[in-house]
Amino acid sequence: EVQLVESGGGLVPAGGSLRLSCTASGFTFDERAIGWFRQVPGKAREGLSCTGCSDGWTVYADSVRGRFTVTSDDAKNTVYLQMDDLKPEDTAVYYCAAEQGTIYSGRYYFRVGMEYWGKGTQVTVSS
Repeated sequence: EVQLVESGGGLVPAGGSLRLSCTASGFTFDERAIGWFRQVPGKAREGLSCTGCSDGWTVYADSVRGRFTVTSDDAKNTVYLQMDDLKPEDTAVYYCAAEQGTIYSGRYYFRVGMEYWGKGTQVTVSS
């Protein structure tokens, strides 16, 4: 059974940093495309990054490029989202997701989502 568990969310002041973790079971990350998404209640889900997609490297959304960085620890089967220079508008529930196929670009997955999802972790950035 594929499971994804996010952790590391919390309350941070504007300009601060957080590192989210996504640990997988039931598969290894190098077999799939991995994405980070976020959602604010009442708003559309936003794709933030896609690693292992057909683009060949990690694709970032314009809203987070240069501030967020995806890394991984294969030994722990964990992917991280390092978030720096956080802004109040980054407040959301953050999800990691995985997709078996990698034939589409990251932009495609940003739009349609992925196959497997974690339950999310809340990130709140105070002004």
